[in-house]
Amino acid sequence: MNDVAPIGVLSVDDHPLLHEGIGTIVNSQPDMHLVGIASTAREGIRKFREIRPDITLMDLRLPDLTGIEAIIAIRAEFSDARIIVLTTFEGDVEIQRALAAGARGYLLKSMPPRQIVDTIRDVYAGKKRVPPEVAAQLADHAGEETLTQREMEVLRHVAGGSRNRDIAERLFISEETVKAHVKHIMEKLGANDRTQAVAIGVRRGFIQL
Repeated sequence: MNDVAPIGVLSVDDHPLLHEGIGTIVNSQPDMHLVGIASTAREGIRKFREIRPDITLMDLRLPDLTGIEAIIAIRAEFSDARIIVLTTFEGDVEIQRALAAGARGYLLKSMPPRQIVDTIRDVYAGKKRVPPEVAAQLADHAGEETLTQREMEVLRHVAGGSRNRDIAERLFISEETVKAHVKHIMEKLGANDRTQAVAIGVRRGFIQL
């Protein structure tokens, strides 16, 4: 008989079906058990305090805060929290942010269940786990210049359909400054026009639509 307590897993995601799927995958393993679910970041932080799970599976898109903000909040209180990002987003910028915030693993929802449970075991054992396809995303853009906070702000307004003049008014800067920002954004992202810059910015995780 196995007296070792199973790995307690908390799932933070706003899709009920995902919780159901994770519950089925996790509870079918002899050495792990789904101990809680949360549908918002704040609920996830509260549940973490209550349950103190061994592993937390965290989505990046939640209705109130981002998953990254939730990771930062949890790790500020519990520095040894073992959090794995489980998301559909594979932009290199989001991967970097999540790992910098203290995530110990990064999984895509499209990955097979075997990979998910193996990652849970590895992270529980104190290892960090980034699958090859996620690592490849990081490697593709290694050493590239990143967008500044202001450039991301400008790109968000461009994505919203604002013209340079409107952006200048909203950000209290001159239209010339906006043009310079847009030029730098396109150069850094390797984009030919504003539409392409937005598409690349979304794909890589600089902005969310």
